[in-house]
Amino acid sequence: MSDTAGGGRDDEDRGTRRIPRPRVTAEDRAAPSEGEAVPVLTHQVLTSLLGAWALSACSAEEAAAVEEHLTGCARCAEEAYRLRDAVGLLHTDGSLDLDPTLRARVLESCLGRRPARIPVPSWAAPYDTETARLDALLRDFGDAEWHAPVRLRWFEDERQARRKTTVAGVIGHLTAVDGLVSAALGLDDPLGSGEKPLSPSERTETYWAAAYPPPTRAVREPWRDQGHTLVRTVSFAGRGVGELSVPYGGFALPLQDALLERAFECWVHGGDIATAVDYPYKPPAGPHLHLMIDLAARLLPATLAGRRRAGLAAPARRLVTAGSPGRSLHLEVEGRGGGDWYIALDSPAAVGSPDHVVAQVALDGVEFCRLVAGHVPPVEAAAGQEGDREAIGDVLSAAASLSRL
Repeated sequence: MSDTAGGGRDDEDRGTRRIPRPRVTAEDRAAPSEGEAVPVLTHQVLTSLLGAWALSACSAEEAAAVEEHLTGCARCAEEAYRLRDAVGLLHTDGSLDLDPTLRARVLESCLGRRPARIPVPSWAAPYDTETARLDALLRDFGDAEWHAPVRLRWFEDERQARRKTTVAGVIGHLTAVDGLVSAALGLDDPLGSGEKPLSPSERTETYWAAAYPPPTRAVREPWRDQGHTLVRTVSFAGRGVGELSVPYGGFALPLQDALLERAFECWVHGGDIATAVDYPYKPPAGPHLHLMIDLAARLLPATLAGRRRAGLAAPARRLVTAGSPGRSLHLEVEGRGGGDWYIALDSPAAVGSPDHVVAQVALDGVEFCRLVAGHVPPVEAAAGQEGDREAIGDVLSAAASLSRL
């Protein structure tokens, strides 16, 4: 066969795909008037050219004829632009990166249809959520943001203490203290195995001292991976793991309370970072905030007893047997995460009771957490106070003393 006769088959064999174009006959084309550049074609031919026009496969004369026709034929114009939009999807110049919200939307949809077989325990959900929120804030930080100065605040020796660091330094601090939970679970500790357990403050100072040159964005991935490993480990560990003890130096917390405490710390320092870079940062969801407030309220009786032994709180007035109701303070927390708690005043072994209330304090949930974080002095914390002023002062100071570097 000749090359001409076999041209179509040879093109297919070579993988070349031709775009079919309608044949325009002499009858379809009217003779253009003198000086007219655009050919005059029938409606039927112009309609058949729409696909080629959308693919930019028409000749210049044909394209001009189609475009002139589209100005007067609404039906063809609608079809032409629909085809052009479809072609645009095939030849996008947009980024090939996935939408950053795609993973969250897919997971939400999947879990809404069928729950995960290995769900995150409810007591670990606040930590999982707060680390994810902070990671989302950090994701697009440039070098300048990672080195932005951050002022950490807490309550120590009956006054507010301050310490300057950077955004990267804060993430290093979270990594170091989260390592307490990692070590309790038998996972890798970012500080390694030492001769004696270190308190959270000692761990932070040790981590910062070893971070030379000053930490940069490189701290994000280790912190992020550590958090994912913690959540994955407790999710697969099964029942009972929440009662595992996590040492904090001078005291210990059950694992479920330790992860809740780490969620609180992550939120507080996320707010510190957001303030440093002038970015809004919302409080936790109401149910998670409620759990954080509840943890602080449960720690207050023992904290009061410790301060009393150190001479920082008034002596006990009415001791009772363990498990019996005793003198109490009614802590009324309003707004997001709010509720009512009754704090035993004279002994950590006593039970707080509404029938034995001698004082009441009312304040907003976020404001109470700022007090517990050491960001608000005790004398400025409560919006409403009633009853025994000495008991109120002791409880507010005990709440502030829960904070630390």
